[in-house]
Amino acid sequence: MNSLAKKIDQLIEQKSLLKHPFYQMWSDGKLSKEMLAGYSKEYFQMVKAVPSFVGEIVKFTPSHMISEIKANQQEEAEHIEPWAHFAVSLGIENITSYSGLDKTNYAVTELSGLMTSLEAGAAAMYAFEKEIPKISHTKLEGLEKFYGITTPDATEYFRLHMEADIRHAATWEKILDKIPEERHGEFLAVAEKSLDAQNHLLDSCYESYCTSL
Repeated sequence: MNSLAKKIDQLIEQKSLLKHPFYQMWSDGKLSKEMLAGYSKEYFQMVKAVPSFVGEIVKFTPSHMISEIKANQQEEAEHIEPWAHFAVSLGIENITSYSGLDKTNYAVTELSGLMTSLEAGAAAMYAFEKEIPKISHTKLEGLEKFYGITTPDATEYFRLHMEADIRHAATWEKILDKIPEERHGEFLAVAEKSLDAQNHLLDSCYESYCTSL
């Protein structure tokens, strides 16, 4: 019997963000600095929302796990500033004043709406965070190789997420492991919606900043 986390891993592979045209352009060095700057503004809408996602899950969390999940939430809140530094490296000085494209904000709302129980939140966040260490590594490689972005301030967000989200995903996996097999389908559907929302945000970036090519 595959664990629920392993089943979600298979979904992540099928719907991997690294297969999205925007991230493929990143890895191939085909994005302009202007496209990266646009992405930094759109993805910031997700970055600043993640602590509130985790905060919703805290409401459903048993007492023995609250400190662990609140620590995750605090860590995510601390990652907002490093993202702003990345944006500054691309010429975006006042990212907090930008409110996002409609399609971007819809994607964030899609993900936010999945935090309806401890189990649903765990499935959604596991699907959100499990691939991020790999994605962060790939982004860092592209930033250095093609875009000359290597300063500690500009790359800190990605370096943090190569490690932090391994721990965060492990927290969600502990919750997923307790879900009985007869309910796996229910939470696989949640994980799929999480992955779709993440891809929709990249759709927003690709359609808004890249399709003029």
